Amino acid sequence: MTARRIIPCLDVKDGRVVKGVRFEGHVDMGDAADLAARYRDQGADELVFYDITASPEGRTLDYGWVRDIARLLDIPFSVAGGIRSVEQARRCLDNGADKVSINSPALERPELISDMADRFGAQCVVVGVDSKRSGDDWLVHQYTGDPTASRGSGRRTLDWIVEAQALGAGEIVLNCMDEDGVRNGYDIDQLSAARARLTIPLVASGGAGAASHFLGVFEQAGVSGALAASVFHSGVLAIPELKTFLADSGVEVRP
Repeated sequence: MTARRIIPCLDVKDGRVVKGVRFEGHVDMGDAADLAARYRDQGADELVFYDITASPEGRTLDYGWVRDIARLLDIPFSVAGGIRSVEQARRCLDNGADKVSINSPALERPELISDMADRFGAQCVVVGVDSKRSGDDWLVHQYTGDPTASRGSGRRTLDWIVEAQALGAGEIVLNCMDEDGVRNGYDIDQLSAARARLTIPLVASGGAGAASHFLGVFEQAGVSGALAASVFHSGVLAIPELKTFLADSGVEVRP
């Protein structure tokens, strides 16, 4: 496997980075551009920006904001937020994004995945999946950026990721909602089950609170990348020290 990726996630609301616990109770964490520059300088492999209220509000993200972020970065970054058409995806890519991530719009119209992959290539198409445990299974949720709009989609997580892959997704980001913001570690069971069903890259999201959690998800779940937010935003964990720890533990990471 190629080097594992460390990916800070910036949930953006009204131009500010916010973070909650289990997708609720969002608090301000700082300016999006400032945090992007910080993580660029610290050695992040990629960045992910989610305009978390775009889909619930029935709009797409601000292309000017995408352009402003692109000017700051020399590492890949992905954007998400209400992207419902190939044209909207094109405008994100034209303004400097390297990938577009779709979540609720893909659930509304699954063929959007194949339409985008056919136009831009699978490498540009990420499908985000917000997943919550239900008994012995996991179910997909949508419109999770707004607690008042969030609801179940009626789809099983493991079925949906296989369908998304077949439609042309180049990568899956699996957001384990029960672990989000809790910092008790990634959901290894769910991520391992997902990894076993996919041939495309899988990125873990939700639960990072210590360097050992990144090591565990790479070694036990075999994911390609690990996404985290609050543990980086709060300064609890710095990317250079995390990468040193992982390299010393035998995990291949980029310097």
